[in-house]
Amino acid sequence: MGTERSAPPTSKLDKLLADERKRREHSYREQALKLFPWVCGRCGREFSGKRLSELTVHHRDHNHDNNPPDGSNWELLCLYCHDNEHARYIDQQWHSEEEPGARQSPRTTYKAFADIGNLLKREE
Repeated sequence: MGTERSAPPTSKLDKLLADERKRREHSYREQALKLFPWVCGRCGREFSGKRLSELTVHHRDHNHDNNPPDGSNWELLCLYCHDNEHARYIDQQWHSEEEPGARQSPRTTYKAFADIGNLLKREE
């Protein structure tokens, strides 16, 4: 007995926002594909045909509203490099939230080479 799942109901505003986001993305994506070679800016893989959909437009400043016509805020990245870039950005944001100048305890207490001097003296 299969049960069909229906999509969750969305408000008119949600639909409008999704449509606008899609329209905006489509227009800057088309511009970027005209400006740049179809190559990932990180790993150097080339894309064409059906695989062109795996090439994404990355906003260098992470602001999706910053879309200059010369493409200076964009770079084409494959899906994998794009995900990696955003993960790195999130990590950097998380680490920068730590208070600057706050005394932090060492991340590890084990000191692998603490007694190396004594070990070297014994061999002599």
